[in-house]
Amino acid sequence: MALTVLEQAVQQYYATDRNLRINEEMRARYLVPQVDLASWTLNTLDWTGAESVLDIGAGTGSHYERLMRDKPHLHYFALDLSPQMLLCHPGEGGRLACADSMRLPYADDSFDVVMANNMLYHLPDLDSGLREIKRVMKPTGRLLAATESLFSLPELQVLLRRAIVLLSRNGANAEPPLAPVEAFALENGARILRRHFFAVVRHDLPAALHFPDIEPALDYVDSLRGLREHGLPADVNWDDLMLIMRQQMTQLSKLLGKLELTVQFGAMIASDRGGFIKDFMARGGGQA
Repeated sequence: MALTVLEQAVQQYYATDRNLRINEEMRARYLVPQVDLASWTLNTLDWTGAESVLDIGAGTGSHYERLMRDKPHLHYFALDLSPQMLLCHPGEGGRLACADSMRLPYADDSFDVVMANNMLYHLPDLDSGLREIKRVMKPTGRLLAATESLFSLPELQVLLRRAIVLLSRNGANAEPPLAPVEAFALENGARILRRHFFAVVRHDLPAALHFPDIEPALDYVDSLRGLREHGLPADVNWDDLMLIMRQQMTQLSKLLGKLELTVQFGAMIASDRGGFIKDFMARGGGQA
């Protein structure tokens, strides 16, 4: 089956670790409050330390390093569609699989925890993907899924729209391409998960990116080219867009003395009977 334009863009974006590295380094250096997002995400889940874990869309293994540092007795497995990503993963080779998350190469009821962090919005069929995730989870298993708000980086969206309005013949009717997170964001993620799980709990982390100069912010925007360029109006060129973005960011930085972008991250835990569900049930919360 031929890939859609969006699927091709996602595969190209993750063909190497460059874009992921830019994103992670930006957050590590400029996020306020200074929070290790991988550790924060993992800490939203109560761990025994002996779980069998499947990390879907594991990338270069940022969650693996945090997990094994504090919980060395976990049985960790990871999967990613990009072989280049897995080459950078520090985990044991026999437990790393280059495979499609829509067809997980694992038996039913295999894992206590499935992690799908910052990747569910890339699935071509989200409900089918969640059914596949649930298939490999134990009945008491838990899904940990991190994502962002639909309203993260509103300042960036305003600048993108202004740039597109200036460049496109459609003028005021032109809109910036939607971020991929729209398919599974904080605002709709819990509702989507409730189609498949008895209960969902959501944790939010409001924050901001404070840039002392515009270059790292521009590097971040340019790293999104593979995911957003295909959504631009036909008469808007990406390189021209970046020139306008540079001008706008320079003016904004001079006016305010800094460049600040608002972000909101979050993590959702979904289960039928595991973890927080046990406490809920013990208090007479109902039957799963």
